[in-house]
Amino acid sequence: MKILLAGTALSVLALAGAASAQESISACLITKTETNPFFVKMREGAEAKAAELGITLSSFAGTVDGDHESQVQAIETCIASGASGILIAASDTSAIVSSIQQARDAGLLVIALDTPLNPSDAADATFATDNFQAGLLIGQYAAAALGEEAADARIAMLNLGVNQPTVDVLRNQGFLTGFGIDVGDPNRWGDETDPRIVGQDVTAGNEEGGRTAMENILAANPDVNVVYTINEPSAAGAYEALRAVGRENEVLIVSVDGGCPGVQNVRDGVIAATSQQYPLQMAALGIEAIYQYAQDGTLPEPTEGKDFFDTGVALVAAEPVEGVESISVEEGLELCWG
Repeated sequence: MKILLAGTALSVLALAGAASAQESISACLITKTETNPFFVKMREGAEAKAAELGITLSSFAGTVDGDHESQVQAIETCIASGASGILIAASDTSAIVSSIQQARDAGLLVIALDTPLNPSDAADATFATDNFQAGLLIGQYAAAALGEEAADARIAMLNLGVNQPTVDVLRNQGFLTGFGIDVGDPNRWGDETDPRIVGQDVTAGNEEGGRTAMENILAANPDVNVVYTINEPSAAGAYEALRAVGRENEVLIVSVDGGCPGVQNVRDGVIAATSQQYPLQMAALGIEAIYQYAQDGTLPEPTEGKDFFDTGVALVAAEPVEGVESISVEEGLELCWG
């Protein structure tokens, strides 16, 4: 399988009123946390590209996934400092919009990374994994791996947060669609009526949250046999909860991220399959876009047929299943991060 990652060249659309090339260029990166390997790699990608282009980069992060107020304060700091642009992975994709508009009104280019805003056009552009596709792939994989047993599956859904940021909804609804479950409102999770969904909980995207959420669902539904997880840290926590009750070898866990620890967990049998995304690429392209905007006022165009710039996704599976395209663990380890 050929994996298409976004290139370094961006198609652009001219826009008047940006800073001249003679002015110094500065940028801000605002992520959800400083501890999640995904966002650590995102920062590394931004730092490397900023150093290459001579851009001054300031990095900010919330204390935990969902720390909206810290992100608002970071935006205010970036506006006051005269930054040319902001890259942001928003914790609350709706509540952050008013602050994003203030930045755009002040002349900053704002690019959403990984997590589209709600509405998506609240940002000037979005560089992200196709998160619905990432969920779709692991849903298709889980259904194919179970075969006829999929009709009687007992599925636990380990989501991100109660505020349901766009990345949370897209992955959840993608998984359910891939598994063959009808979704209700595609813009939110939790309103599905399929009896195969036996529990939904939130994890804050970390291992402790994954373990607690899995424990909560197991208490009411000890016969769970499929676990969807928003990301690999929460998958690791879910596995620990299952192992504590002796069911770690009886439950199929699928996830999204593609970090090196997660791909290794696919190799070790902790996770059956994961959708791999490429955060370093997202951040590097975002910095390039801010640089170009500051030079001559151009904006990045989205991938053809989409409303965002797609930075790629591939399914990593230790045991491929018929009808679902995937790459091997070895290939995943070559492309992983963290």
